[in-house]
Amino acid sequence: MKSKILALSKNEDFKSLLKKRKVSNKFVTIFFGKLLDKDTKKLNISFVTKRKIGNAVKRNKIKRRLRNITNEAVKKVSINFNYSFLVIAKPTMLNNDYLNIKETLFRDFERIK
Repeated sequence: MKSKILALSKNEDFKSLLKKRKVSNKFVTIFFGKLLDKDTKKLNISFVTKRKIGNAVKRNKIKRRLRNITNEAVKKVSINFNYSFLVIAKPTMLNNDYLNIKETLFRDFERIK
């Protein structure tokens, strides 16, 4: 079954989420909030990696990991679909174990209600 994840597309959406609430840990910073004109049946989430982290291969690896963790979180953790999310990765994601990152992100998604 295809997941119900949609990426943010408008520049205004990114800017408005950056002004809303945030949760941070050693791997990512998650900005979240309610956006206007949003479909509540789908999860609006975007992943951002800065160029300082590394070349395109490393940045894409981080984004693949985050996408995979989010797909699992939709199935296992109760994520609030009323919110839109902006996940900004930190350089510490490259050198850490997948399971460690997954547990930390699951904990953060649980905190966001």
